[in-house]
Amino acid sequence: MYEEKKEILRLKPRAWLITGAAGFIGSHLVENLLLLDQKVVGLDNFSNGKRENLDQIKKVVSSDQWKRFSFVDGDIRNLTVCHKLAYGVDFILHQAALGSVPQSLSNPVNFNDNNITGTLNMLVTAKECKVQRFVYATSSSVYGDNSTLPKVEDVIGVPLSPYAITKYVGELYAGVFSRCYGTETVGLRYFNVFGPRQDPNGAYAAVIPKWIAEMIQGNTVYINGTGETSRDFCFVENVVQANILAATTENPAAINQIYNIAVNVRTTLDQLFEILRTRLEPYYAHLKEFKPTYRDFRPGDIMHSHADITKARRLLGYQPTHKIEDGLDAALEWYMHKMVINE
Repeated sequence: MYEEKKEILRLKPRAWLITGAAGFIGSHLVENLLLLDQKVVGLDNFSNGKRENLDQIKKVVSSDQWKRFSFVDGDIRNLTVCHKLAYGVDFILHQAALGSVPQSLSNPVNFNDNNITGTLNMLVTAKECKVQRFVYATSSSVYGDNSTLPKVEDVIGVPLSPYAITKYVGELYAGVFSRCYGTETVGLRYFNVFGPRQDPNGAYAAVIPKWIAEMIQGNTVYINGTGETSRDFCFVENVVQANILAATTENPAAINQIYNIAVNVRTTLDQLFEILRTRLEPYYAHLKEFKPTYRDFRPGDIMHSHADITKARRLLGYQPTHKIEDGLDAALEWYMHKMVINE
């Protein structure tokens, strides 16, 4: 189904607005849509995004495809800017957000401002500019203290962090706009996305790029908890597929829904450490006997994350192409090159 959708888009290009376009996931959406000859408008304020991500896209796409892309350095908290960019757009892919659980505990007001007010602004924009469909990124963090595995979309728990609350409120707002204004919305609950362009730097970097950086540099790799904490790691190409399918689906039952976007495979942190170590060892001999260091479990985190993706398969035709090993094999060269540049 995904290949069919892409061929339809090539034959009949559409106009897309992507928020967070210079970010990790947003830049992959921009790249893939330009490669499909789509017209793409990007919005980012560079709080998380990087200009180098856009530079990399320019190197990948053709000159004609690049001409189909326009970019604005702007903020989703500015409703006027959002409106200006959305007129004439068919689909909005809303990726812009602050995304760190620890940072949200330190500064909940900032997270509320960006993730809730920003999402509300984009929903208002979609409604007033008569955008065909609003696809937005939410998070597995909304499952909170619900211990049931695998996670099913309609059974959630109590949120464990301000970040989780902001994502849940975004889902609630999208539901209200669907019911009250007829705005077509689709929410995608991402589970631990990884891949090229994911920032390995900073205290709150995602675990895969952070651990790869530490391993290459011979620094201590810390595992929070016993190592039995598990995650459903999802390669970014799976997320691109889900966004395109969600925006273009013609199945009425698939609209105004929320979907888990993952692979339906649990990987413990101990397992992840070994998967990364064995892939890097041929290039870095010091990793042969390399061991992690364990420390206290991090406040606000959940113990286990494992997605039931039956709903996305059934209604969207979502078929993840990359399990964690496939994704790491595809991304490892980029990660290693990134580390060499940063050294």
